[in-house]
Amino acid sequence: MQIANHLFKSGEKLSKINSPDDLKTFSIEDLPEISKELREFIIDVVSVKGGHFGASLGVVELTVALHYVFNTPYDLLVWDVGHQAYGHKILTGRRDVFHTNRKYKGISGFPKRSESIYDTFGVGHSSTSIGAALGMSVASQLSGIKDKHHIAVIGDGAMTAGMAFEALNHAGHLNANLLVILNDNQMSIDPNVGALKDYLLDISTSYTYNKLKDEIWNWLGKLKKLGPIAQDIASKVENAIKVSLLKQSNLFESLNFRYFGPVDGHDVVRLVQVLNDIKHIQGPKLLHVLPKKGKGYKFSEEGDETLWHAPGLFNKETGELIKIVPPQKQPPKYQDVFGYTIVELAEKNPKIVGITPAMPTGCSLNIMMKAMPERAFDVGIAEQHAVTFSAGLATQGYIPFCNIYSSFMQRAYDQVIHDVALQKLKVIFCLDRGGLVGADGPTHHGAFDLAYFRCIPNMIVSAPMNEIELRNLMYTATLDDVQQPFSIRYPRGNGVMVDWKKPFEKIEIGKGRKLKDGEKICFLSIGHIGNFVTEAIKELEEKYHLLIGHYDMRFLKPIDEELLHEVMNKYPTIITIEDGTIIGGLGSAVLEFMADHKYKNDLIRMGVPDQFIEHGEPMELYEECGISPNKIVERVLELINTSAISSIKTSVKL
Repeated sequence: MQIANHLFKSGEKLSKINSPDDLKTFSIEDLPEISKELREFIIDVVSVKGGHFGASLGVVELTVALHYVFNTPYDLLVWDVGHQAYGHKILTGRRDVFHTNRKYKGISGFPKRSESIYDTFGVGHSSTSIGAALGMSVASQLSGIKDKHHIAVIGDGAMTAGMAFEALNHAGHLNANLLVILNDNQMSIDPNVGALKDYLLDISTSYTYNKLKDEIWNWLGKLKKLGPIAQDIASKVENAIKVSLLKQSNLFESLNFRYFGPVDGHDVVRLVQVLNDIKHIQGPKLLHVLPKKGKGYKFSEEGDETLWHAPGLFNKETGELIKIVPPQKQPPKYQDVFGYTIVELAEKNPKIVGITPAMPTGCSLNIMMKAMPERAFDVGIAEQHAVTFSAGLATQGYIPFCNIYSSFMQRAYDQVIHDVALQKLKVIFCLDRGGLVGADGPTHHGAFDLAYFRCIPNMIVSAPMNEIELRNLMYTATLDDVQQPFSIRYPRGNGVMVDWKKPFEKIEIGKGRKLKDGEKICFLSIGHIGNFVTEAIKELEEKYHLLIGHYDMRFLKPIDEELLHEVMNKYPTIITIEDGTIIGGLGSAVLEFMADHKYKNDLIRMGVPDQFIEHGEPMELYEECGISPNKIVERVLELINTSAISSIKTSVKL
């Protein structure tokens, strides 16, 4: 697919920058204007093309300063998560293709090693930057390279994840040549939570501390030339003042990091000066930078920061979000069905609680947080803790709904096995974003959960085909006769039913349902993709007079063996389809069943192929994977045109 070439004009200075070397030809006095032009370019493109917005605006000056001071790509710069890396991409040779950002066959919305030598580490999930940069630093040490810098830029939200602390602890122990830049804007996607947020706020808002910090900084600079003894004296005085004013030791310095800051994240000249001052100091260092998410665009600065994280298309002059109004009422988003349903269930059962790791708006747990805040918990970017916290609640008779995106649940796999399934605890896992999510690409596609949950003992694995099934699975999971882990996975975006809020009905565990009888060929589907099958079967019947059977499995584990026996005995050819990896999911489960029971039917498996799928609109990706409604029709027509099964043709000529 060709992406139309939209021309976006960059400012006079920015238009001359195709690499950090070009940036360095400008004087330091030019950097505020370059920052302004870079910010305007991001606003121009994202307003009409979409993408992550607030985070990249917040680090414009920091991005300019980093590439101005350091010798990238020789010096290694790692961006955590990558939501904030748009300015980095523009300054490193991708300005003219930036309009293809997150589009099918275009550049990625996140740093990606295969895309540019300036993207030193592929990211998309949070809290990986410090560990990656530390590994790079140790590699330089082992190679005898002493002049290379290693920089990790991490947000205060990402700093709450356990692996960030693990990397800090290891870096301090190794005394590595590492610079961590704490991008402290008090936000991730939703507002940050936790004690670390309050601690950082104490540091950043202490007027007396910051005034004395500046004086000590200047003093340290003057003493530099006098040697290490003077520097050591200055450092001890500085630390004593920190302890006295903050009434606690500095967390980062207790991990053997030299702490610098806080520094205004939008004073590019000051940032350059500070980075130049500290870049030659050996050992692990942390620079605390205070930016504002959405900085430089009035409507994002003054508006809802969560909304402006990724606002979609908008009128840059008025700040009005551009919404395409459908001609008729649309089905709700699956995540909203979850959000309203958990409140409905919790109103009837005081033991129900909700947990999410930093995604209350994305997964719609914010609805419960508003209705009953004492029973809904945002634990921060900490998926492992979310699962074990849920397990602890379950041991005391509570019914936790632990809502984690499918791709983020991968980060808590050991906790699911060790802390939940092994102990057979009743934790209800709601896996949002199952399947192909679209523009976020391979770091966010929920392609693996069906396979990785199916192999866990004691786990019930389910996927609703529509909103009513989602409600009823949630209801069923809360009932007393269910006393084991229960997973429910569903996709991002809208369902298929406008009239979805029906009375709850219990679903028998491990039972699928027959949707349509057929002849010769039958589809077995699981989850929302069953609607694609329904659409394809309708076309095959209307255009080609083919009668195709269809069963909605609903449960991958336990799988409905009675239904499978019925299907095997009736249909010579069976097609399984799932919007998950072809390895280990529904198709694999049916193959195992056939082998166990000596069935010889022809089985065709359709699903996400054994590769990482890139970014694009969801239907573009379904087409690429061969599981769109159109591709389903094509596959059936190919099958009945082969000599092996030509006997199933109808009287209609195809």
